[in-house]
Amino acid sequence: MRSKSTPAILDFRRRLTRWYRRHGRDLPWRRTRDPYAVLVSEFMLQQTQVSRVEGFYHRFLARFPTVHHLAGAAHGEVREVWQGLGYYRRADNLHRLAQAVVERHEGRIPAESRVLMRLPGVGRYTAGAIATFAFERAEPAVDTNVARVIRRAFHPRARGTAGQRRIWQTAERLVPRAGNPAWTFNQAIMELGARICTARVVRCGECPVRRGCRTGARAAGM
Repeated sequence: MRSKSTPAILDFRRRLTRWYRRHGRDLPWRRTRDPYAVLVSEFMLQQTQVSRVEGFYHRFLARFPTVHHLAGAAHGEVREVWQGLGYYRRADNLHRLAQAVVERHEGRIPAESRVLMRLPGVGRYTAGAIATFAFERAEPAVDTNVARVIRRAFHPRARGTAGQRRIWQTAERLVPRAGNPAWTFNQAIMELGARICTARVVRCGECPVRRGCRTGARAAGM
């Protein structure tokens, strides 16, 4: 059972969501709830900048419009379309995943994160991202950007395995129960980490949740 949200959690969620609705980027994978399209985007975005992924995303889906098309493709063909994105193991895993979905799940990408994690190339983050972005499940999706935001906002001293566990626990409390609010919140916190609360520059003055952020409050002398 999820713990009850505190006033601080609710305020953080509300301020972040309001900011995202005004400033969130219009990215192609944010216009769809198609599980396959969401899956492709998540694999492409691993270790690759958004600006670079956009062109490849459309090209890949044009060549392999469904999970069945991808599952039935030759290994070399998949790598050819992926060429230029690098990290070819992602393409290999995505191809193997498509084949597993067709063989084990009748061509339907699972909605449950625990089932998704049994598929090739799917870790805890990717499972949570697919569950929330394709199926609007109330799942945390903690990538590098999200972990940075939560650490700075709630657990500035969190380190190591114990620190990662605290970050995931807080992420679970932050995500709204389900539906579009869960989708919006997870997109919003990723957007904040990618554009405002970045690794190299912390733009606390532009941050919509600085009042509820321990690092931001300290920087402002509050």
